[in-house]
Amino acid sequence: MKLRRGLILLLLALGSAAFMAAAPMPAMAQTQVADVPLPDANLEARARRLMKDVRCVVCQAQSIDESDAGIAGDMRRLIREEIAAGRSDDEIRQYLADRYGDFVLFKPPFKTTTALLWAGPFLLLGFGGLVIFLFFRHRTPPTEAGLSAEDLRRVAAALDAEGLPEQEDGATTTRPGSGA
Repeated sequence: MKLRRGLILLLLALGSAAFMAAAPMPAMAQTQVADVPLPDANLEARARRLMKDVRCVVCQAQSIDESDAGIAGDMRRLIREEIAAGRSDDEIRQYLADRYGDFVLFKPPFKTTTALLWAGPFLLLGFGGLVIFLFFRHRTPPTEAGLSAEDLRRVAAALDAEGLPEQEDGATTTRPGSGA
């Protein structure tokens, strides 16, 4: 009985320890260093302009200036450090592109690795235009659906059977299919 009770307590303790180790700690996961602006207002304005040109690698649709993701905060801090160290905007952009890839820049440079990115929309537009052109080029114009001679004869017979008045066509009065 004591052995059984001890075994149950041991299993509960091990299970609790495993659960606590696997569960993320909210305080540790959300720890972020606050953004500290540069002391010089001109340098901070330059950093903000640069931050608007850099894509958040987590959000992908937001700049790091707008993003609340932890990596965006790290990238903002990095940009401020590089500006404080005297690096130019182009040097900082190049460093970020080397580290995260050209995708991180909202305006990636034109080079062989990004040529499809730049030309892709124009190629798709041209391909769509070609498909539309070929579609309409091979279409046959619609023909007027007229009544055959047999259909006209049947209509004339039906009109005669009903005793309906003759149709007027301009100056002459004719019945369909009568040929006059």
